[in-house]
Amino acid sequence: MDTTPTTRTSAGARAAGLLTDKVALITGAGRGIGAAAARLFAREGARVLLAARTQTQLKTVAEEIHAEGGTAEYAVCDLSDARSVRAAVDRCVHLFGRLDIAFNNGATIQRPGPMDRMVEADFDHIYDVNLKGVWLAMVAEIAAIRTTAGTGAIVNNSSVGSLMGNPELPAYGAMKRAVNSLTESAAVTYGPEGIRVNAIAPGYTATEMISTWEKGSPGLRERLTTHTPLRRAADPQEIAQAAAWLLSDRSSYVTGAVLRVDGGARA
Repeated sequence: MDTTPTTRTSAGARAAGLLTDKVALITGAGRGIGAAAARLFAREGARVLLAARTQTQLKTVAEEIHAEGGTAEYAVCDLSDARSVRAAVDRCVHLFGRLDIAFNNGATIQRPGPMDRMVEADFDHIYDVNLKGVWLAMVAEIAAIRTTAGTGAIVNNSSVGSLMGNPELPAYGAMKRAVNSLTESAAVTYGPEGIRVNAIAPGYTATEMISTWEKGSPGLRERLTTHTPLRRAADPQEIAQAAAWLLSDRSSYVTGAVLRVDGGARA
């Protein structure tokens, strides 16, 4: 059976796209920033492989992209499982022939509270997904880029919560800070091969994660709005736009950066 996806847009229609002819892999693509990135990258001309744990969400996003004339497939993926991560990257290469760019967006949340009230199992889970999962994805993606496209770009989704002390989300902030370090180390290591690695550090963004945190820490939205000079939350697409630029050829001399996309909150 031929598993090659059908491109639903003409070459002319895609010519002006920021990511025209790129093959992209996005983790955490079932909702929030990841889903927004999937839609945006497809509109900008990329063929996208969506990866996340929930098949129904992935299917919905893929169908939305198809309806808009884009090309998308998906793979159910558990970021804490090395074989699952490798299988998602392998599926991308199998379907599209190569991997050019990747947005490592997938993450899990922490119940707000001080570190001494956090149980060890929860800490381990956040480590497995938010740090080890990014490392697993980067290792697989770099190997795929190297052996197929030759050169490419990776963006890791961090957080402004990684840039300072984070008493409400200490483990989450710690893992994201470690992601920044992995990003910088990878940029230095793989830059000579033509593989750029950057991170974005979103601030207050209107996602399901924020809604969940609000339940555990009432008044969170109001506090975040007060500390954001633009006095509002980001739309997930605004965060996706930053990732798209860093993955595009227009940022060809940018690597090792951790770009704040926070409405001025850390200015």
